[in-house]
Amino acid sequence: MDGAGSSSNHVSTDPPSDSMTSRDYYADSYAHFGIHEEMLKDTVRTGSYRAAIVNNGHLFKGKTVLDVGCGTGILSMFAAKAGASLVVGIDMSNIIDQAQNIIEANGFKDTITLVKGKLEEAELPIAQFDIIISEWMGYFLLYESMLDTVLLARDKYLKPGGLMFPDNARMYLAAIEDQDYKEEKINFWDNVYGFNYSCIKGIALREPLVDTVELKAVVTDPYMLKHINLLTAKKEDLTFAVPFTLTATRNDYAHAFLAWFDVSFDCTHKKIQFSTGPHAQYTHWKQTVFYTPSTITISEGEKITGNLVCAPNARNNRDLDITIEYTAGGETTKVDYKMS
Repeated sequence: MDGAGSSSNHVSTDPPSDSMTSRDYYADSYAHFGIHEEMLKDTVRTGSYRAAIVNNGHLFKGKTVLDVGCGTGILSMFAAKAGASLVVGIDMSNIIDQAQNIIEANGFKDTITLVKGKLEEAELPIAQFDIIISEWMGYFLLYESMLDTVLLARDKYLKPGGLMFPDNARMYLAAIEDQDYKEEKINFWDNVYGFNYSCIKGIALREPLVDTVELKAVVTDPYMLKHINLLTAKKEDLTFAVPFTLTATRNDYAHAFLAWFDVSFDCTHKKIQFSTGPHAQYTHWKQTVFYTPSTITISEGEKITGNLVCAPNARNNRDLDITIEYTAGGETTKVDYKMS
């Protein structure tokens, strides 16, 4: 794992106070420019959207576009630059106040209209749009994700035959060798200055780690867990249980499962897609690591079979409850993870 210790990014935030709902907390967290700086500097993310939109001006020329979760307005400006006649950007975060200044400073105030509020409650200037654009993806694709809002926007505002940007996403799983980092992050709790802290070990194990993993650590073929078609997916599809089979590519040990996702703009003339996997250029989504309680010994060609269950947390639907049950070497293990 790159930069062990210093670059790791646990998916955890301070919990919202009793007076602040989780959704308000989520919106407030996106008001700070630093988060947008990280996303804008992610050249894979932002460059892919620019290529998909600006290089396909024939799809946008004279069309109406809805940008869901517009943030600083970068996608809205790409759409306007591509020739859209009207772009409506909506966001419930205070960053939209800065987005208004950015749009005016770049000469798009006559083309782009910004709406502050929740899509579920807001009144938009027009009733239907030709295209919906959104950058809704979170860690493990669905953590803190706006996808349910994007699907609601599609059902309520997209014209028949309209386009979704992006229109497909795929989730993948593999197993990795990660002994050194597991020792540092998980087994550390067995002995802390001579004291037994093992009660925390179970908590640490169940909290997925978001970090970059080198391709050489992957010890199985990847398996596609889930395909989401943005034109047809339903909110209910975001709760799922899927079987998986991972085939070992060499004799080695596995200490964790690794998840990532790919996104594609298949409706474009020149197909644009990007991956957040260990084989691909860095993105701010990195990959998601699920440590196993015990080491798995594998031989080339051997299979690890299992099931992965993913559901929004009942108390906070931006958190995820993930269960991985797997069989390796004749033993079956089940672990409940929580991304919060």
